[in-house]
Amino acid sequence: MQSVCQRVGTCSLCLNRQLNGFLGLIKWQTQRVPVCIRTIYSETGKWEKNYGLETRKRVENWWFPRIKDQFCRISETDKSRPKFYVLSMFPYPSGKLHMGHVRVYTISDAVARFQKMRGMQVINPMGWDAFGLPAENAAVEHGLHPASWTQSNIQHMREQFDALGLSFTWEREITTCLPEYYKWTQYLFLKLFEAGIVYQKEALVNWDPVDQTVLANEQVDDNGCSWRSGAKVEEKYLKQWFIKTTAYAKAMFDALSDLPEWYGIKEMQANWIGDCSGCSLDFLLKVNGKVTGEKVAAYTCTPEAIYGASHLYILPAHRLLHGNSCLKEVFQREFIQGKDCLTSVTAVNLLTNQEIPIVISAKPNFENFLNTKIGIPSTSTEDATVAKNLGLSFTEVIETLPNGLEKVINSGEFTSMTRQEALKAVTQQAKNKGIGGDLTSDKLRDWLISRQRYWGTPIPIIHCQTCGTVSVPYEDLPVVLPNVTTFTGKGASPLENVPEWVNCSCPRCKAAARRETDTMDTFVDSAWYYLRYTDPHNTERPFNNALADYWMPVDLYIGGKEHAVMHLFYARFFSHFCHDLKMTKHKEPFHKLLVQGLIKNQTFRLTTTGQYLKREEIDFTGTEPVHLKTGEKIQVTWEKMSKSKHNGIDPEELKEEYGIDTIRLYILFAAPPEQDILWDAKTDAMPGVQRWQTRLWTLVTKLIEARTSGTVPNPELLSEKQKAEARKIWEQKNLVISEVTEYFTKDHLFNAAISRLMSLSNILHQASQPLILHSAEFEDALATLCIMVAPMAPHIASEMWKGLAHTQNKLCTHHNWDADVLHQSWPKIDPKYLQPSDVIEMSVLINNKACGKVSVPQQAARNFEEVHELVLQSELGIRHLQGRTIKKAFLSPRTALINFLVQE
Repeated sequence: MQSVCQRVGTCSLCLNRQLNGFLGLIKWQTQRVPVCIRTIYSETGKWEKNYGLETRKRVENWWFPRIKDQFCRISETDKSRPKFYVLSMFPYPSGKLHMGHVRVYTISDAVARFQKMRGMQVINPMGWDAFGLPAENAAVEHGLHPASWTQSNIQHMREQFDALGLSFTWEREITTCLPEYYKWTQYLFLKLFEAGIVYQKEALVNWDPVDQTVLANEQVDDNGCSWRSGAKVEEKYLKQWFIKTTAYAKAMFDALSDLPEWYGIKEMQANWIGDCSGCSLDFLLKVNGKVTGEKVAAYTCTPEAIYGASHLYILPAHRLLHGNSCLKEVFQREFIQGKDCLTSVTAVNLLTNQEIPIVISAKPNFENFLNTKIGIPSTSTEDATVAKNLGLSFTEVIETLPNGLEKVINSGEFTSMTRQEALKAVTQQAKNKGIGGDLTSDKLRDWLISRQRYWGTPIPIIHCQTCGTVSVPYEDLPVVLPNVTTFTGKGASPLENVPEWVNCSCPRCKAAARRETDTMDTFVDSAWYYLRYTDPHNTERPFNNALADYWMPVDLYIGGKEHAVMHLFYARFFSHFCHDLKMTKHKEPFHKLLVQGLIKNQTFRLTTTGQYLKREEIDFTGTEPVHLKTGEKIQVTWEKMSKSKHNGIDPEELKEEYGIDTIRLYILFAAPPEQDILWDAKTDAMPGVQRWQTRLWTLVTKLIEARTSGTVPNPELLSEKQKAEARKIWEQKNLVISEVTEYFTKDHLFNAAISRLMSLSNILHQASQPLILHSAEFEDALATLCIMVAPMAPHIASEMWKGLAHTQNKLCTHHNWDADVLHQSWPKIDPKYLQPSDVIEMSVLINNKACGKVSVPQQAARNFEEVHELVLQSELGIRHLQGRTIKKAFLSPRTALINFLVQE
């Protein structure tokens, strides 16, 4: 059989070449450093004392291309090294990055750099979720081909990523709209089809009666009208493709208990799946004793009692009454609104072979999303009432023994089993026969993946009048999109209008046949992309098993909370399915999940109409903001940044104003990742991180000036007081290493990490001049501080390190001074710090008020007299207690505290 690619013709191949050629052209290029006056150390060998605006720009201009190049040069997979796979949800190429993008990718970048400094084999891949409705809308509205629109947007967004200096593993880049990617999406679809997990059935769609086309939910306005024609949208039954995600509901629900805490996301997943205590079973429909060919699946929460079924319920809105069923007229004729209607149609249970009548329910809705239920009077008083009212016979199938144990009776081979035993046996037998039995809930629905669109992954199915529904042979993948040039937004899918693509031959009988013209939901493309990143250039299979086993699971998955239910559920489903195919050894795709909050900005709306206004249209001079023109009161709220709400901020403009490092530090410092950031550059957060960078720079300046003063550093020249000060710096350094490392690895509280680094910089800032000159502890703590700053603010840290590395008369020899800061090993706690101390810092209180601490030997710390005397003889005691009348003193060895009560 001629391959699909050949059949499509040159248009599709040209389109593919255009996309590939385009993406090849926009690979990262080494950025040229703008010509400027050389003032920074890396350019001149002379340290610039002040960290002003110009210095910041020159630091970033110098280090930007060098830092990017450093990260991109990674080794091939070395399985002897521990791996770390950090993944941020890939973006839809809308054409412009927003601050939400900047936040998620700044977090992943900082984590990637941190883990690399810890010696991990790190990948931080990036790609494009490139199929989707906006591209097709652009084709309709502006006459742009979806491929061209997508290409242009990817180009601009890559330039924006480049400008922000994000350390993605670009050699693993994927683009879901390229045939080399969606070939494998189609491959996985066929595997699902072979497993019986993909099927077709009628389902409701949004129908525009004027344009005669299917609409996505986003194309229906708040009034239920079409975005284009303005017509009132109708609901219509069309045959659609589904993935039976309910088949994995129980396994996915149970697997949640093995996952670490996901900040409430596990609960959201569990709630989405629901209580998996029931199942659906298949029934064949008959009318007047004749089999019709219609099959329905009906749900019961008590499968063990299936032999007691008396009827099968359907809702008045069921497809059997409104779709294309051959029984439609029968059901409509026998339906009376508001009544339980016993029909002449019967349903044969394919498990028990029992035949029961179908009842159209008087209810407009069942619980949750059910539209078909099995009525079992033995386990439901409501079902018993309906059966009695309609004169339906039924068999009691549950018996309660004197000891309270419930057994199944009158149930064929399941008789005498306990209810729990019967539940397992019934569902297993149904699964073995392929007629249902998968434990699921009454709220989880199968995944409808059909889209009557052009810009999506073609469904690899061929419809033959003789053979029925036939899968495209694997060797003919990918089924490539044809090059459609006209998009009207009207009528059927644009693919229907390409006869040379639609018309084909059946792979089995070679007769004339037609291709499936629906494309897949874009959620399918993103449901397995994390696996493709492990082996993105494989042309023989979706990914190499060994590589997937090495890199998976993703160690840290970062994204917005809005994707924490559906996308996460679908991604977990595909991972479980691939595990069952023995394509991966890990069932769950993600180890840790970091869900970041939104970045919100103020919005201004007219109180009367709700119209959004721009900031420049508001008068802020009074006690309350009002409309500049009319004086009308304004409603001020914080909302997600949006162009339509006039509260968006352009990342490129921010970068020009503040610089990359300042934006990164602000985003990481303003709030914990899971919380929203209320954007206000005038608040303490932005000035705070700016001042901190200046303080860090000043610390390096102090050390360089001290070491170039002409005096050779000599730790022996430090006084006892200065040595104690140096020890405190050493202790604080180790404490901060411990805390910041934990913040990066466990809690991901980057704001707390920055806060602790600020505290260390404050301690160093208070150091005396002799300590700066003669202390190895000061030098080591400053170098350690620089290293820990590097993942979050790599440009300033790189220049600071360069200055430190060339400082004269260095006292620390354990740092790799010849390598840049991002190639340093992440600091470790000094072993001595972990050993029990010989000295205890005793807190001293006078009249219950803290006034300082005194060092006392550990062996004396529990002896009241010795501690009392040591405090009185100390500098603190002489200053605060000498000459005063001590009425009483209390020692608390457990809390290392002594409290003096003195005469006032």
